[in-house]
Amino acid sequence: MLQIEVQGLQDDRFHRPLRLISNLFFEDSKVSLKSIEHADLKADFSLHYIQDRITVSVTLKKLDTNEIYTADSEKEYKGTDEKEAFKHMKNAVSYAYLTVLQDMTGIEQKWGFLTGIRPTKLLHKTLRQGMSKEQAHAMLREQYKISQEKIQLMQQIVDCQLKVVPDLYNLQNEVSIYIGIPYCPTKCAYCTFPAYAIKPNQSSVPTFLAGLHYEIQEIGKALKELNIPITTIYYGGGTPTSITAEEMDALYAQMYKYFPNVEKVREITVEAGRPDTITPEKLEVLKKWNVDRISINPQSYTEETLKAIGRHHSVQETIDKFHLARQMGMNNINMDLIIGLPGEGTAELQHSLDETEKLMPESLTVHTLSFKRASEMTQNKQKYKVAERSEVEEMMNMAVKWTEKHNYHPYYLYRQKNILGNLENVGYSVEGQESIYNIMIMEEQQSIIGIGCGAASKFIDHQSGAIQHFANPKDPKSYNDSFEKYTKEKIDILKKLYA
Repeated sequence: MLQIEVQGLQDDRFHRPLRLISNLFFEDSKVSLKSIEHADLKADFSLHYIQDRITVSVTLKKLDTNEIYTADSEKEYKGTDEKEAFKHMKNAVSYAYLTVLQDMTGIEQKWGFLTGIRPTKLLHKTLRQGMSKEQAHAMLREQYKISQEKIQLMQQIVDCQLKVVPDLYNLQNEVSIYIGIPYCPTKCAYCTFPAYAIKPNQSSVPTFLAGLHYEIQEIGKALKELNIPITTIYYGGGTPTSITAEEMDALYAQMYKYFPNVEKVREITVEAGRPDTITPEKLEVLKKWNVDRISINPQSYTEETLKAIGRHHSVQETIDKFHLARQMGMNNINMDLIIGLPGEGTAELQHSLDETEKLMPESLTVHTLSFKRASEMTQNKQKYKVAERSEVEEMMNMAVKWTEKHNYHPYYLYRQKNILGNLENVGYSVEGQESIYNIMIMEEQQSIIGIGCGAASKFIDHQSGAIQHFANPKDPKSYNDSFEKYTKEKIDILKKLYA
């Protein structure tokens, strides 16, 4: 573990941003604001706030070689709010620290020190406040040290979103719905979603579905009573197509019975991500209930990779189920690829892109592998060898060039902690087939009501801008024991916000 001693910053609130920035450069590091024995690096900060000007200098010393690197930053703040003043000080410290680490390591962080998962939300906000694009871009460069390449990507996505959803900023009086079904054939090694292998948990399925039907019924009644329209509905999990065709049919019937004006909902998506769950009978059910978007996710087209990450289906099964869905009238199919899966490099990604070219789904989501804290992969890192940073970046560039060549454009983006290469996840689409739900969940312009096991709700107070998070239990037993209570609590929040 690389140990970094920081001097000159006594306020503990500086610890977290310094730790997050250190982790961008070093896989395993520890930051201390006090003296520590056997430190590898020592960072001495000088911070001054005089006459509305914040100045920061930092000297970074490698203690094994006595090499020294320096950097400075300066911010202006003329307000009197103490909390806002500290925010500007924190940004000045972060800017200087990132600069000196880039100088020492030779690694450019294209996202600067921006660690939030929704960069495009920040750009939307600045543009809505009346900034020109040039002013907003300058702010992103100067405040967060974001590269021009990433700023242009953000702007391209913002422009696309406003074309796809022209009333994006005026949907406060509508909601979207997320419905979580926590079952999969098996659990993937990188996964931290609430997902349980369905065969050993088969006995819990009927009780879970009874609770889910209850939630749909009661939430639907509340939405009708409060006259709240639904923008989009998204079935996720888990893998929602893990349950039987008959169970799916009954679930969608409940949706149409209780949700207001389902025929006017802009988009209904069902993740059929695991090809081994797709059958002709289930596709017939989807068609019957006018589901207009599904996901069939290969993640990789290399058999060895699928085995390594715990996906018990073959590459050929992915291809066959895609063609089956096409033959049965599914005309808006998303597919996911993950960059940086264990054992994969540029050759394996090129193979996956070549196979994708034979299918040409309407949208392609390119994820960069993230070592999520609770995943099996993170807990056993020594078992899963992944590509070096430079190769991961090259793989991302390959995906970008492939999408450009085939007339896909980026329409949503999000980032995660511990993501390989400090990169991003990007959704690409052909024109007119973008997922509206993905835009709504990322840009947080309306409340999202989570229904089902592990489903997270985000209630947005559009007067104050405050976001209230509410999570259903992640395991079926806890959900089954308390779904009535959680449903009532969510309805109470809805009534306070919309009555």
